[in-house]
Order: sequence, then structure tokens, then C-alpha cells
Amino acid sequence: MNLRTDRMSPKPERVEVLGVGVDALDGKAAIHLIEQFIAEGSPKIVATADASAVVIAQKDRRFRDVLEKADLVTPDSVGIVWAMRRAGVGIENRVSGIDLVDAICKLSSLKGYRLYFLGAAPGIAERAADKMRLKYPGVNIVGTHDGYFHRDDEAALVRTVRELNVDVLFVAMGIPKQETFIAENLFALNAKVAMGVGGSFDVLSGAVKRAPRWVQSLRLEWLWRLICNPRKWRKVATLPKFWWMVMRTRRQPR
Repeated sequence: MNLRTDRMSPKPERVEVLGVGVDALDGKAAIHLIEQFIAEGSPKIVATADASAVVIAQKDRRFRDVLEKADLVTPDSVGIVWAMRRAGVGIENRVSGIDLVDAICKLSSLKGYRLYFLGAAPGIAERAADKMRLKYPGVNIVGTHDGYFHRDDEAALVRTVRELNVDVLFVAMGIPKQETFIAENLFALNAKVAMGVGGSFDVLSGAVKRAPRWVQSLRLEWLWRLICNPRKWRKVATLPKFWWMVMRTRRQPR
């Protein structure tokens, strides 16, 4: 199948947030750029950066290197959006992993993009794929696998993905494990786009309920996730640290 985009997307401005580059773009522009990556055909990395990812990257040099080399890094939290505005770059909303998965599944049902769901607990990726097949009849999800595979089985899994000629590989193993896996296996996987999507499969499968839209509009989805899953307190605990670190940087004029 010949995959083409209507026009070439200009490269978005990359803004440094505590030394981590994040691309200044909205969801529509991100999807257009991902379609461009698919059309180009060479393996690309897409990362979704939230505040916790930026904090982790301060000490995890390996993870930071992956973000620096990623072909697209989206602003995946209200904290990142706030920090980018403070740096003088105005963007309206975050570009989350789960919204990108949903949009790409819709495009797959229209254009035939070959998708693979990798990650989460046993059965979750498969359930998420089934939900997407119901929501978008014709979506071309060519395979699923949970994220609890043994290191010895990794080569066989990578080979399976490669043989399926995947256009977009979604990896849901949590930060920074998913990004490290993608970087280590990018060319062996040979997926045109490989993207870390965190807990997206849990939500898409129905195992975890996403915050209502009114909670999202108040930019309190992080609090909703903590209430629903108190085990996420470690991730939420990075938020005040992120805020303090950003506040210590010099504010740029708009």
C-alpha cells in the first residue's frame, strides 16, 4: 500500500524544559507528522513527555539520551504545557499518549495502517485492541503482546513484530522502560513509528477508568489517577519537584 501525506509538515519548534527538548505542537500537528513518518518508512521514535518523565531524565542519562534522539516528543501533561508557556512558547493543550493511540486507530480504520499493541499486564493489550476494533471497525491491529515477557524471549518477540511489517508500534511498559526498549530494538523491530504510551492500554481496555471530561478540563486528571490508583503516588510526588525546578529557571518573555 502506498502511504502518502497531503503535505510535508514543517519541523516543530523544540523547546527545552529543564534541559529536555519537547516539541511545540498540538494533537492535529502531531498526527500529521506521524503520518509523514509512516510515509517516509524509516524507523522513528515518538515519545510523550510528562512532568515525571522530565524529572526522571534529570538523573537517568540513558533515558535522557533517548528523548534527545526521539523524532517527536509531545507535551503530555499540563505541567509541561505550563513550563513551555513560561519559556515563552504558547501552546494550548497537552498531547497525550492515549489520545494519539485513539486517533491513530481511527486513521488505521480508514487507511489500513498496521498497528501492534505491546505492553501492560497479561490480557490487557488484547482487550484494548478488541475495544478499538469495536470503536473503529476495520482498524488494522495485526498483533498484541503483554509487557511481562522474559528477557530471553525478547528476541523472538522483536522478530515477530518485524515480520508483521508494522506501521505503528505502541509500547505500554511505563517510563523509562518503554523508551529504553524502543531505543534498543528500534531497527530490529523495523516499525515505521514506535511510541511509548504508558498506561494507555489500561484505560482503553476498560481496566482503568479515564477521568471525566470536566476533570480533564480542570487539568486535574493527575489527581483522578491518584485517587483511582494510590500506587501512583510515587509518580505524582514528582510534580512538586518539577514545579520547584521550573520556578528556579529564569522566565522568558512571551
